[in-house]
Amino acid sequence: MKVLVTGAAGFIGFHLSKSLIRKGHEVFGLDNINDYYDTALKYNRLRELGINPLEAREFNNVTIANNQSSFKFVRLNLEDKDELISLFENEGFDVVCNLAAQAGVRYSLENPQAYISSNIQGFMNILECCRNFSIPRLVYASSSSVYGNSDSIPFKEDDNVDFPVSLYAATKKSNELMAHTYSHLYGIQTIGLRFFTVYGPWGRPDMAMFLFTDAILNDKPIKVFNKGKLARDFTYIDDIIQGVESTIITDSKSNKIYQLYNIGNNSPVKLLEFISEIEGYIGKDAEKIMKPMQDGDVYLTYADVTLLSDEFSYRPKTPIRQGVRKFIDWYKKYYENV
Repeated sequence: MKVLVTGAAGFIGFHLSKSLIRKGHEVFGLDNINDYYDTALKYNRLRELGINPLEAREFNNVTIANNQSSFKFVRLNLEDKDELISLFENEGFDVVCNLAAQAGVRYSLENPQAYISSNIQGFMNILECCRNFSIPRLVYASSSSVYGNSDSIPFKEDDNVDFPVSLYAATKKSNELMAHTYSHLYGIQTIGLRFFTVYGPWGRPDMAMFLFTDAILNDKPIKVFNKGKLARDFTYIDDIIQGVESTIITDSKSNKIYQLYNIGNNSPVKLLEFISEIEGYIGKDAEKIMKPMQDGDVYLTYADVTLLSDEFSYRPKTPIRQGVRKFIDWYKKYYENV
């Protein structure tokens, strides 16, 4: 298959592109490489995919031969409608996986306009391209944040999600509604994936796994919000990729043209237990600064993954201890070499 992966220099997009290429698919990666976090990490992900970072900066379209297939990369904003149309027109994609978005719950409090531009206008452009160029299937990233502080535990896809507590969450719910409209009107199969706290090697520096590891290894204090009375359904990247990939390359057992799926570990971990796992493997206790609850944050995330498991054989299997150790091993190796 020829797959467009937007957000290909991002954490999940990088791992997905790498996995699809290994399986012999042709992947076209798109990313705007913005400076929301360290761009060096994004360029180094591209290097892992066979892209020369200098070429990725300077040229719109770089083609690199891979061992099993080919990988193309374009630096582009989803908001650039005319360029996006040209890309679809020239490339003839079989399926689109839209992972590009302005990420970060807390950053949406500081820079809300970035979320409207990327997550709303950008997603609209993707939908229009899928419609106009007859793309049969669009897989896109939603988020567990759409559930807000739901009292229904574990979170199920048919729960009410009318009360987001951040603009980021509101844009993700908007994506789900927009996708539903295009499925209904134009017959495009849309699959929304509600991600639950993804972590692992090459992860984002603004996420807890990265922040805590970096601070503890460098003898810096960590901020523990709501005094540690939080829990997250931490999901290891390999498990996430197995689920995302299955929705791209296989057919669902359901005949629904529009669908939403939770994609998580189905096993929330208390924040202080998560920190303890990191401390134990590093061999050093963290200096903890207890802080109140942050605006836009939620107390618990907990995914019911029955639907994705039944329809796409999704089976998360990485325990938190194993996942934490793999991340720390990667972190140490990565920062020895950069």
